[in-house]
Amino acid sequence: MSSTDRAFELVRELTRTTETIPPFNDDGVRSVLEDINQIYQENYSYAMSYNQTGDRKYLPLVMYRHKQIQRHKRCVMVYLHNRLQKLKKVRWHLGATLPADIKANLNEPELQWFNNYSRMLANYMMTIGDGTGLNLTNDIKPPKSLFIEVRCLTDYGKFELENGEIVLLKKNSQHYLPKLQCEALIRQGILQHIV
Repeated sequence: MSSTDRAFELVRELTRTTETIPPFNDDGVRSVLEDINQIYQENYSYAMSYNQTGDRKYLPLVMYRHKQIQRHKRCVMVYLHNRLQKLKKVRWHLGATLPADIKANLNEPELQWFNNYSRMLANYMMTIGDGTGLNLTNDIKPPKSLFIEVRCLTDYGKFELENGEIVLLKKNSQHYLPKLQCEALIRQGILQHIV
């Protein structure tokens, strides 16, 4: 596989996957970075010979290789940027706790980025309002009513509402609950909104 194909394959793999975030392709990224370094070293030697002799016969090759390096860099940056955008979407839809299957697909810098992003978002949400804060992730879509009917998909146990009422969430039980308080459980797959 040519170096150009390896770089483009990184980008293509993000669109082919059915997973929320596929496993980080460490070998693919490392291979493309090695290709960039190799092309740069070859280009550098030709550029030095041009500077010393003034012979322009290698100039088109140097320009071509430089464009190739730029394309490789763009492909790696697109790969990394799209993964971070998907992580940002996960934070807004699933909350600050990553599911184990997604967490297993991330590398250490991505985990650090996610934790920093979650912290910044939480700090920002705490500054909204009169010191009480506002959870911006609760209502991704504006609610049609304040209460919704939900079905419990797993045995969750006791769930305390803001008014102090305790609801026992058992598998296949149905409840009429405040939308704001159960939306996080819906996103986590514990509750299902019955339409």
